[in-house]
Amino acid sequence: MSNQLKIKISIANRVYPLTINPSQEEGLRKAAKKIEAMIGQFEQSYSVRDKQDVLAMCALQFAAQVEQKTIDKEYVNDEVQEKLEALNELLQDHI
Repeated sequence: MSNQLKIKISIANRVYPLTINPSQEEGLRKAAKKIEAMIGQFEQSYSVRDKQDVLAMCALQFAAQVEQKTIDKEYVNDEVQEKLEALNELLQDHI
């Protein structure tokens, strides 16, 4: 644990002290900035003042993005597999 770094991340007007690996710092700080920006968008667009509701919507948004990337990746993998099989058939026909 000697390589651990202590940082403070602020989200929704609360400070969260964290002990992390130095390699995680940039990602955590970027994530906190994205959350803060999203909070601002939700509060402005929907006139939501309850931080709990805003944070729940942020969590839903981020989770939906992760799930969509997983779905997209599976689709691309299936598409690549089909193309590889078609190429394999063409090669087999010419051998």
